[in-house]
Amino acid sequence: MTTEKQTNAAWQIQLTGEVLLFSLLGKILYEIPTRNGIQALVDNEVFTEAPFAEAHPDVLKGLALLEKWSDVFQQNGRSDDLFKELQVDYTNLLTGMRRLPVAPWESVYFSDERLVFQTQTMDVRAWYLRYGLEIEKLHQEPDDHIGLELIFVAHLAQLGLTALETGNDLQLEQALMAQRGFLSKHLLLWAPLWCEQMLEYAQTDFYRGLALVIRGALRELSHILEIPLPEVTQS
Repeated sequence: MTTEKQTNAAWQIQLTGEVLLFSLLGKILYEIPTRNGIQALVDNEVFTEAPFAEAHPDVLKGLALLEKWSDVFQQNGRSDDLFKELQVDYTNLLTGMRRLPVAPWESVYFSDERLVFQTQTMDVRAWYLRYGLEIEKLHQEPDDHIGLELIFVAHLAQLGLTALETGNDLQLEQALMAQRGFLSKHLLLWAPLWCEQMLEYAQTDFYRGLALVIRGALRELSHILEIPLPEVTQS
């Protein structure tokens, strides 16, 4: 993979889109939904388009589900019932250390006992430290949460964007190589299965839509960076 395959203008558009989309997706999944936070997403019409992978079929289908959910939320006067349903869905899918139908931590997918804080967690932590990403709850919770890993992809894209803006081709190449390395060694090894499980177990169009957008965006990024995707098999 070399920077010559795309013009600087093309890289700027792509990396900017990655920063915007993956940081948003990561934040939504990592943080417990709040009424104000959800209202802001709906009021600002965040789900009308995607800044990256906007033409990918999964992204288009995901945005359609998210817009549908947002419209119902608005039409029902920002319904308390609809918001509570969203909170329950998040809690059932993504919180607690019990056996979850959709675990948000990478190490669970490589442990027969579905354990956290395993080898994958420690290696992901090393990646964060190496590239300057600081997480608030270091040592308090697993570093390999799906939300944090998406945020890290955005962080690496921002490093590439900064290098591009300062005319540093070497740092741009290093940032792209870091993205490829992290995706191939970590996120792409388990996130596709995570997306499949989200689509199976999520009870709201909101989280089903997010899963489709994530799946499509990661597929698009794997294509751009020439990373083969592993075959997804349900466990």
